[in-house]
Amino acid sequence: MSLDNLADAVYDELRDVLSAEKQLVDALPKMVDNATSKELKAAFEEHLKETKQQVQRLEKAFEETGKSARAKTCEAMKGLIEEAEEMLEESAESSVKDALMIACAQKVEHYEIATYGTLCTWAEALGYTKALEQLKQNMDEEETADQKLSKLAETINQAALAGSN
Repeated sequence: MSLDNLADAVYDELRDVLSAEKQLVDALPKMVDNATSKELKAAFEEHLKETKQQVQRLEKAFEETGKSARAKTCEAMKGLIEEAEEMLEESAESSVKDALMIACAQKVEHYEIATYGTLCTWAEALGYTKALEQLKQNMDEEETADQKLSKLAETINQAALAGSN
């Protein structure tokens, strides 16, 4: 694909983040299954529901580009998910594993926040008001998920610390 202007860049980045979100829809159930903290399990389940809605919003955001909602493999997300899957295979005390899952999940959230931030800026510059609305909603959910994970980490990290003494 030729990236001759900002509109092309928006389309390319939308394709990338669509892939990222779809990869997460497939990966989050593994996190749910492996979380031992009830609160962490619930947070992953809630974010899975949100992620499915984010995919739908992204598909709407494509409308202003005049091009089809077609994902292109997001290599960054693929790598983050592979890293999380490798971590899940490690032998670890349950609270330590939960702490590691939070760390992996926050890496994903920060990647998504950065991506949505860029897309919001570009959509606004191009006057893509409908896309901007969808993208902002996704970004708000990612920021909220990151904050929830940070809050959960306070307790889970303490449990992991207590278990290692």
